Amino acid sequence: MNAVHGSSVAPGLLEIDDLHVAIGGVPILRGVSLQVENGTSLGIVGESGSGKSMTLRAVTRLLPKNATVSGRVTVSGRDVLAMDAAALRRYRRSVGMVFQDPRSAVNPIHPVGSFLLERAKDSNADLRAARERAVATLRRMRISDPEARMAQYPFELSGGLLQRVMIASVLMERPALLLADEPTTALDVTTQADVLALTDELRRESGTAMIFVSHDLDLATAICDRIAVMYGGQVLEEGPAAEIASTPKHPYTRALLASRPDLDRRLPEIRVIDGAPRAASDAGPGCPFASRCPVALDRCAQLPPPATAGDHSVRCHRIAEVDAGILDAELPLRVVAS
Repeated sequence: MNAVHGSSVAPGLLEIDDLHVAIGGVPILRGVSLQVENGTSLGIVGESGSGKSMTLRAVTRLLPKNATVSGRVTVSGRDVLAMDAAALRRYRRSVGMVFQDPRSAVNPIHPVGSFLLERAKDSNADLRAARERAVATLRRMRISDPEARMAQYPFELSGGLLQRVMIASVLMERPALLLADEPTTALDVTTQADVLALTDELRRESGTAMIFVSHDLDLATAICDRIAVMYGGQVLEEGPAAEIASTPKHPYTRALLASRPDLDRRLPEIRVIDGAPRAASDAGPGCPFASRCPVALDRCAQLPPPATAGDHSVRCHRIAEVDAGILDAELPLRVVAS
């Protein structure tokens, strides 16, 4: 939920308040405010360069040395940006992270079992119990013959199978917070849906909160409780996933949904959003989507729109007209021949 809700919202597991990040003086995030409650999931959606992945990196302080950060990131009341090195290490170990390329996170010369049991060895935990838990989690991820997989090496597994192993390694630790940065983008559609459904099932069972980053609004809506739509380093719309999918309010969100291909029939044209995506560094002082928005006014490019209050928050100067349906006929998409 956005910070605009104020004291009426009980403190959640993760709270991001007015977060600004610049790399080498170049702005990447501009005033991001989000909240993730215990056991719930938030999808962050947007085009490339919108600031999705950088938001995740800020949550764990995995930022370049030349980054400057302002605002607040708190987890269960602890200020992540103020943690010393020791506290930061402990915090990072309590957060599960799954990224797009599973092979970048595993040692190719060690078998899968060694990777899964690495944390148990480091903490002097009961290795037999840890192994049983690892095998059980692999089985829950629908990995065939999990005992044999424990002895295999990463190069012996397909990308989809290795990604299941990666997700299993995170979920077997039952973290309070799971950060997933486009974890299934490289997988085929069928495998992608299967892996995400299993991930969501297991994280709900363990009460794990999740931030799921994706460029696919439909995919995020299918597994997340809430959706935040980012553009130009800002959150333009945030609310319940079902509402975002059925009644999007910001012109950018509406355009994203309208530009989806129709799988039921062949269209004579491809619907696209006019113009090119803008990063935070290219955005002006107003709404970052103003240069591509078909209903933008002069003030849209000059003045930052305030966020509306409520469970479904939007940053748009013309939100009252959108809500009233006055602008429906003025929100067409440019089309090109297919």
